[in-house]
Amino acid sequence: MQVVTKGYKMSTVTVKDKEFELFIQSQQIASAVSTMAAQMNLELKNSKPLFLAVLNGSFLFAADLLRNIKVECEISFVKLASYQGMATTGNVNQLIGMNEDVKGRTVVILEDIVDTGTTLEKLFVDLESKQVASIKVAALLFKPEAYTGNRKIDYVGIEVPNNFLVGYGLDYDGQGRNLEHIYTLIKK
Repeated sequence: MQVVTKGYKMSTVTVKDKEFELFIQSQQIASAVSTMAAQMNLELKNSKPLFLAVLNGSFLFAADLLRNIKVECEISFVKLASYQGMATTGNVNQLIGMNEDVKGRTVVILEDIVDTGTTLEKLFVDLESKQVASIKVAALLFKPEAYTGNRKIDYVGIEVPNNFLVGYGLDYDGQGRNLEHIYTLIKK
């Protein structure tokens, strides 16, 4: 991965064979995460929620969000995959599942990004079969133009257009997750 800088801010990066330009700076991400956490602290204060982070992409978002959550809670992780390269396959594979007993609990799904909603639908079906009390969804990024699902996204950090993004946990073929900011693909 190559980073090209202009002044002190990274304006473009090359990840594998694609070039990306700065789209969302880390300060805006931090502000969105803080705002989401404040809302959750109010709405979830009496429910002792289980936060369910969807790996791999949500690991940074989950860590930053949980540092701002002040209510009694737990966190767990599931690993699901629906992307190959830059496109969704349309199929969701559950690679690592959840072991916690969630019956009667409030579960908050943490997604780095919700685009089509295919992964989200798979999680809802799995969680509903386990008789949870309620399911909420927190997405750092939401692509309303791409979303084809019917599930409510309860907490949205930032709405984004249907562009391909990398950074802050988002990847292109496994690379770019470590970037501090979020970048969008430069279309040539």
